[in-house]
Amino acid sequence: MEVQWRGRAQKRTNRGSGMRILFVCSDVPDTSSQVVMKLIKHCSHSFPTIATGSLVGMDVNGMLEITNSFPFPTPDAASADVHQDTIQNLAASAPRTKANAAYQNEMIKYLREVNVDANNVGWYTSTSMGSFVNASMIENQYYFQKELNERTVALVHDVGRSVQGSLSLRAFRLSPAFMTSFKEGKFTTDNLQKSGLRYQDILLELPVQIHNSHLLTSLLHQLPTSPPTQAPSFPPSLASLNDAVNTQTVTAQPLAPNLDTLDLSVDPFLEKTCDLMLDSIENHHTEINNQQYYQRSLAREQAKIAQWQQKRKAENASRAAAKQSLLPEDEWQRLFKLPQEPSRLETMLNSRQIEQYARQVDGFTASVSGKMFAVRGGLLPEG
Repeated sequence: MEVQWRGRAQKRTNRGSGMRILFVCSDVPDTSSQVVMKLIKHCSHSFPTIATGSLVGMDVNGMLEITNSFPFPTPDAASADVHQDTIQNLAASAPRTKANAAYQNEMIKYLREVNVDANNVGWYTSTSMGSFVNASMIENQYYFQKELNERTVALVHDVGRSVQGSLSLRAFRLSPAFMTSFKEGKFTTDNLQKSGLRYQDILLELPVQIHNSHLLTSLLHQLPTSPPTQAPSFPPSLASLNDAVNTQTVTAQPLAPNLDTLDLSVDPFLEKTCDLMLDSIENHHTEINNQQYYQRSLAREQAKIAQWQQKRKAENASRAAAKQSLLPEDEWQRLFKLPQEPSRLETMLNSRQIEQYARQVDGFTASVSGKMFAVRGGLLPEG
């Protein structure tokens, strides 16, 4: 996701002190940094438990503005006598529970009383290592788009990726084709072939732009810094630069770049992402084996039905020759039960998650490869 920080004048007054995401023609979210910080704080404090919350704002002239947010209550893992996986499942499904729906309506009523934009425009959730394409996320977004507003969005904040200093905030919405298929609840092979739905068509990602108010931009430009009295001298070697940093000879100024981007070690998140991708591939093979088992079971039952029908036709032929009443040939529907085809939804979600992991690996290797080529170019002799 490309994040752009820029100053912008507030279009309206008394809009609340929260996040501001502008969906220009439902394609370009423009986010205020203030509520982004609220979202990051909530997700970081709740980690590793999934954090979810509601987004409120207003639709102004085809522009969806998200101006505030508040978290959903989640079960307390210390007081609840349940397994940790159950806590995670309860936290992931919090946005669509009846209790939180009532809580959300009450919070919106209070926001409206203080003259803050109080229309629900979506929800947000936290994740780690990009593992967010699952049934809970899909069901939550389907609930918001179906029950509240078809233009609602889901903001996904990756806590594990953001701790490295690179903000990971992405906006998603379910595609109309997937909404129709999910409403019918039929994800069989025939239905998918007729609709042409692919795993790439499940989620629509919207670009996110983040901006600051003019007041905050002025503050960032006026942070106390000592003006340089002379031209900076470049260190003769990397060792001397490290010594200067360790002895605090080089002081870090506010918002000054650091040396972390020059680290040549392989990103530890790359290894973790590869492990997660391998687990998803194993799950994909499990789903394929289940589908193949269904096809074998179906073939066996169809062979039994064909054998029974052939036998019944021969029996009716002999009864017709003896001028006896014929037996019904549709009794196989009562005698045999065809196996039910498993839903392909889990396979599609798993394929979409594998694609997400592949994109992350591509992004990690791109930065590491660039550093390696830079070092190689500096080590090779000239000429």
